[in-house]
Amino acid sequence: MELELRHLRVLCAIDDAGSVGRAASDLGYSQPAMSTQLRRIERHFGEPLFERGATGVRPTRYGTEVVAQARDVLARAAAIGHRPAAEVASSRRTLRVAATNSPVLSGMVSRVRARLPDVSLAVSSVYASSRIVELLEDGAVDAAVAADYPGMELKHSDAVTHRGIVTEPTFVALPTRHRLRHRAQVSLAELAEDAWFLTPDDGAGWPGVFYTACAAAGFSPVAVHEFLGDQLQLQGMIADGLGVSVVQATLRPIPDVVIKPLIGTPLWCRYVLAWRPDAVAGEVTETLFHSAASAYRELAGQSPHLRAWAARTWRVSGA
Repeated sequence: MELELRHLRVLCAIDDAGSVGRAASDLGYSQPAMSTQLRRIERHFGEPLFERGATGVRPTRYGTEVVAQARDVLARAAAIGHRPAAEVASSRRTLRVAATNSPVLSGMVSRVRARLPDVSLAVSSVYASSRIVELLEDGAVDAAVAADYPGMELKHSDAVTHRGIVTEPTFVALPTRHRLRHRAQVSLAELAEDAWFLTPDDGAGWPGVFYTACAAAGFSPVAVHEFLGDQLQLQGMIADGLGVSVVQATLRPIPDVVIKPLIGTPLWCRYVLAWRPDAVAGEVTETLFHSAASAYRELAGQSPHLRAWAARTWRVSGA
């Protein structure tokens, strides 16, 4: 007889049960079949492995050694192909992603996690796009969502590449009691006397593009409050009438705030996916890009003011 794993399981079952009959029941055998199997196994080893008694069986000294070795072999056989949990966790690729203040981040991350379950995302918020480029250049992050502006493409070395996700118009947020609240769209010049909330220098062209647009509209803002914080906090100050602000086109207004397009669309912002080709595989890059684009399309579909602007703008452009 050639010894097989099933024979070792028989020995372990008998040892566990202390009875040939109970072991037979546990393994789904008949008692005669189990007894026959045990005799064949003992003939293979050349001596008895169990002592029979009135209350059952117990292993001989030699049987104890054989059963212990059998358990070890069965455990090793069961472990074949199974890696320890720590090793499995360590085999997961961690993708380090930096992101500026972009509306696509949340939707992009949830989509990437669903599409690439073997990739673990480590996301860090970095306001300045120029700083994001530095992190990519230094190899501190693998990919990022950054921002740039028309005519001011994101600058970096050949170690980094980028691809535009979407270019969106920049709108303005006003309090609902603002004098222009009933307008479908407003001009920058009409806001010349308002106080403005502006985010700081992002190293990619903001707020320079804003001041350039104001100058083209014939004014310089009379009061500017530099603000970098929570969007809800910003909207709360706008709702209180403390000022107005340029905002992302997909921003959802809180009560007492309205979002308006700017006539002539003097301000645009582009969100870009930037990455290190030596650190991010092509498949992962495509997943990042399409996840970000899909997230933006969902946001745009949920934004009435953006949909109205698009319908009006493209209809006029295509006339």
